Amino acid sequence: MRGLAALLVLAFAAQAHAVPTPEQVRAAYRASDAQLLDRHGVPIDSLRTDMAVRRAPWVGLADISPAMRLALVHAEDRRFMQHDGVDVGALGKAAWDNLLRTRARGASTITMQLAAMVDERLRAGAGGRSWGQKWDQASAARELETGWSKAQIMEAYLNLVPFRGELQGIGAASQGLFGKAPSGLNQAEAAILASLLRAPSAAPRVVAQRACALAREINPAAKCAGIEWDVAAAFSRPSASAPQTQAPQVAQRLLKGAARQVRSTLDAGIQRDAADTLRAHLAALRERNVTQGALVAIDNQSGEIVAYVANGGASEVDGVLALRQAGSTLKPFLYQLAMERGWITAASPQDDSPLEIATAAGPYVPQNYDRQFKGWVSTRTSLASSLNVPAVRMLQLTGLERFHARLRALGMASLSEPAEFYGYSLALGSGDVSLLELANAYRTLANGGLHGSVTLQPRAAQAQAKTRVLDAKTAFIVGDILSDRAARSLTFGLRNELATAFWSAVKTGTSKDMRDNWCVGYSEKYTVAVWVGNFDGSPMWDVSGVTGAAPVWRDVMERLHRALPSRAPAAPPGLVQQTVSYQPALEAARREWFVRGSESAQVTLVGSEKRQAAILYPGQAGVIALDPDIPAGRERVVFRAQGAHGLSWRLDGVALGAGSASHAWQPVAGEHELALVDAGNKVVAATRFSVRGAAASMRH
Repeated sequence: MRGLAALLVLAFAAQAHAVPTPEQVRAAYRASDAQLLDRHGVPIDSLRTDMAVRRAPWVGLADISPAMRLALVHAEDRRFMQHDGVDVGALGKAAWDNLLRTRARGASTITMQLAAMVDERLRAGAGGRSWGQKWDQASAARELETGWSKAQIMEAYLNLVPFRGELQGIGAASQGLFGKAPSGLNQAEAAILASLLRAPSAAPRVVAQRACALAREINPAAKCAGIEWDVAAAFSRPSASAPQTQAPQVAQRLLKGAARQVRSTLDAGIQRDAADTLRAHLAALRERNVTQGALVAIDNQSGEIVAYVANGGASEVDGVLALRQAGSTLKPFLYQLAMERGWITAASPQDDSPLEIATAAGPYVPQNYDRQFKGWVSTRTSLASSLNVPAVRMLQLTGLERFHARLRALGMASLSEPAEFYGYSLALGSGDVSLLELANAYRTLANGGLHGSVTLQPRAAQAQAKTRVLDAKTAFIVGDILSDRAARSLTFGLRNELATAFWSAVKTGTSKDMRDNWCVGYSEKYTVAVWVGNFDGSPMWDVSGVTGAAPVWRDVMERLHRALPSRAPAAPPGLVQQTVSYQPALEAARREWFVRGSESAQVTLVGSEKRQAAILYPGQAGVIALDPDIPAGRERVVFRAQGAHGLSWRLDGVALGAGSASHAWQPVAGEHELALVDAGNKVVAATRFSVRGAAASMRH
């Protein structure tokens, strides 16, 4: 038998094959999942790119438990540390057994098996290996032993060998069968994996028997009952289950077609905290029919996205890119445009009184969120408190096409229809935009009017060029208004979810029928945008800007600035501060920002001393449409008048009470006549209007 073995060794030596180096094998290795890395190189997600097998990232030998290494040698190659690639004694015994016995016996060493793994010419075909392949395999094994260390051979073998089903390599097998890293494999688990190497498809009972025998061979005190339980649990585990993901939509975008790893601009810690915050708030809002949400956080200077939570609910929709009605989040750009043109200042009075605009589709009657009117207010208060009627009047001033073009210049390419398609409701956000578009537009405000692109992949500094879209002076004033807690208190109160412990500018928005709720704002360093609602378009129940998206925005902003200050921006050249007062005193005197040359110490409301009695709303022949999304009995129409002191309201001949600037009425379908009458029941002012079907009213 020894003579035969010696002849075989000589034959192998004559069939030398060039073998790859350890570095070449590792470089050619591909995990079945491409990995998405955060900006610091931390894995945060993955995407399956090879559907034939499942391979984990390469595992170093030091990260594989000693129990696994020991079990491998006992099961496959006991003389692994002594032979030079070919175990002559085992080979001779196998040849003798194959000649004299009916059951074939193999003698492939770990090194010989590895040689076949790294060289396709040495792999067995359907009928097994030919004699020529066997000679070449042994020769290649001897050459491997010459250029590789034993540790390198064992490491490569454990990473390339198939275990069971689609699981290839120790990383995938350990995670797929036991849910743990290879470093954590115990003696029983190692015996099970080693027993699979010769028969990956063996029945659980057979694997358990082999693993038990192997474990007792290594340690006579091993308990087989535990091994049987481990086999049953491992084989019932879904081996192809995907790892927990943190940014699946980003992974789909960046990893498609990727070979191994892609580094993103995301920050794993920020991404995780943002997702957890969004999910927690959605859980609290579930009873108000809020099931979905999305969030994006952007570095103001670089445009790099540090958090991208595309979906806070159980859906595959990318809420960061989905198009939804923007609500009042577009108002800052409308007021900035008017200031930039020099038509208004932050101190200019704005008229919040009933307005009716004739359109081809019928009268357009904007209303405020609370269906109340505030009368005359300043631009600062109108924007910060998100009043709707002054915004529509502002759009009449700036022009629909000019505002539409400005929004497009800010990157809202989704507003692709002509301006007339949106009409004057564009002032209240009737156009569909994405959360990412909206966030980047606010980032333009944060950057003093400079607009640039955003990215999910790190880029060179020279690629971060920005273009001026907004005037720096009026962009600063708008940011100052959006940071003013006092100015927003008319609608939101002084204490609300928009207040942060550091400088920030923020705006909320809620679209038609409460279908979309937004909160977008920025600090010195970051811009954060949040959307909550339902992807199927169903309305939320009693959710406003400060109860829906705002708490998420605030919590994420505070996490971003846990150890980072945020200072108010410095005023650009060309601005001055001036104390301004009002006559009459519609607002308290205050310090206000003005573009140099437009400052004023006093704003006087001309003709405000005494007004002739008149019904301001509803207008003559006006049509009021009932909103089907407001529960029956809760909708109110507010009659508005001027000069009503000493007069009384009368509707359809029935007295409603003493005259005042407003009167709330529960609408009833039909034709109506509203009048103001004096003490002698003489009609001083009157209007006729009708109430009919559903209407679209925008809310802040």
